[in-house]
Amino acid sequence: MTYNIAIDGPAGAGKSTIARRVAKELGYIYVDTGAMYRAMALHILNQGIRPEDGERIADACSGADIDIRYENGEQQIFLNGKNVTGDLRREEVGNMASRTSVYACVRQKLTELQKELASRENVVMDGRDIGTSVLPGAQAKIYLTASSRTRALRRCLELQQKGIEGNLEEIEADINERDYRDMHREISPLCRAEDAKLVDSSDLTIEQVTDAILRICREAGCR
Repeated sequence: MTYNIAIDGPAGAGKSTIARRVAKELGYIYVDTGAMYRAMALHILNQGIRPEDGERIADACSGADIDIRYENGEQQIFLNGKNVTGDLRREEVGNMASRTSVYACVRQKLTELQKELASRENVVMDGRDIGTSVLPGAQAKIYLTASSRTRALRRCLELQQKGIEGNLEEIEADINERDYRDMHREISPLCRAEDAKLVDSSDLTIEQVTDAILRICREAGCR
């Protein structure tokens, strides 16, 4: 029997950071689905395809080979044999991922890989529709959120640590726009699964959020 933990929520809520910590604590494999969508977005950007060009995006999907590997205990994302992990956090890649994830061809290709992995390994998977579409039978489901201002502040700090200046108001506006797109897309919109536990990280430390989610997972029988 395998154990699956689904962590959903909006952009910037801290899903990836928390999911990694939970996976490490439980000894599970962490699957960053957002990174997979960003890799597909990078593939589309590299070909100069506009986000509204559905026909060319469908063609691009068939030519994208996206693989997850672990090197020195760290997840690495490979696109057509090249390690692109360092390129995935670029702002334009994130925006393209949000705009192209609405396409059925994109979601189908990546969902198949995610489900196959979860069927043979204990996983912690985070994204926008894990508990509702990808792993509806997950033993533990969490909807992790935070206010848009909190998420914008976190993104500004992340940029500053990289020596990049970010405009707080512009970043928050971008986050709100992405939230709207994710929640209103036709295919697998972002929403809280009926049986998902809500965790608001706005006023919590990383350690407090991790502890709260670990309690939920253990109460659900994950070992």
